[in-house]
Amino acid sequence: MRVDTSGKISLDHIYTRPDPRAFFGTLRELDYYIPELAKPHFKGLIAEYRRTRGIAAPTVLDIGCSYGINAALLKYGATMGELYDRYSGGDVHGHSRASLLARDRESIRSGEPAEPVRFLGLDASDNALSYALDAGYLDGALHADLENADPTEEQRERLAETDIAISTGCLGYVTEKTIMRIVAAGGGRPPWMAHFVLRMFPFDTVADRLAEAGYRTVRHAGLFRQRRFATPQERDLILDRLSDVGVDPTGLETSGWLYAQLYVSRPL
Repeated sequence: MRVDTSGKISLDHIYTRPDPRAFFGTLRELDYYIPELAKPHFKGLIAEYRRTRGIAAPTVLDIGCSYGINAALLKYGATMGELYDRYSGGDVHGHSRASLLARDRESIRSGEPAEPVRFLGLDASDNALSYALDAGYLDGALHADLENADPTEEQRERLAETDIAISTGCLGYVTEKTIMRIVAAGGGRPPWMAHFVLRMFPFDTVADRLAEAGYRTVRHAGLFRQRRFATPQERDLILDRLSDVGVDPTGLETSGWLYAQLYVSRPL
């Protein structure tokens, strides 16, 4: 398997398909469950925001949302196990994209949202965003690369709706450039933030830039398994990178898993 500049295997191909079958089929084999582990922390932050700001249905921006996984879990109460069965189960190859979408929309219509919340998705993959919108997981989408360009006026207006910005794995590829463009779009109403960041990617630069913008960042005490290493080569490269950034992997990444940390940033 090809590896990217971070040492991780390149999974670009699973984020650009017309539907999520390759995404779930690949990541199920790697025990990818970080959205499930993140769910209670995001729910708690949404509830805190709702309580302290008096906003009944906060707008959450999912940075690197892919096919709307966090929205499916948080807004509609799905589990990763249910999504794995839906998109990589035994009958999945008998479906077309249209029939998968019809099944998704019927599932959403047949139940009540688990959380009163609006979800916006930000991603560089137009196919993933289109699926998440068509399925009904997202309420709005931004197909943009904020690493390399400022948002358009239309995108800036959409970003300004954000109450809380979240991510579950894109930080490190997405940097402070994207984060600060999201903050700037909010004008005088900077969003709260919660990011799950792999330990191989130091968060210091993002936290420093947020501090300059009037934020206080707190790192959660726990650690969170993201997924298993895909190959021995990936494991060795990631262990080398952790050593380079001064992170001890003993008993954690050496056991065969990628681990993430949670950073919560609130404007003062």
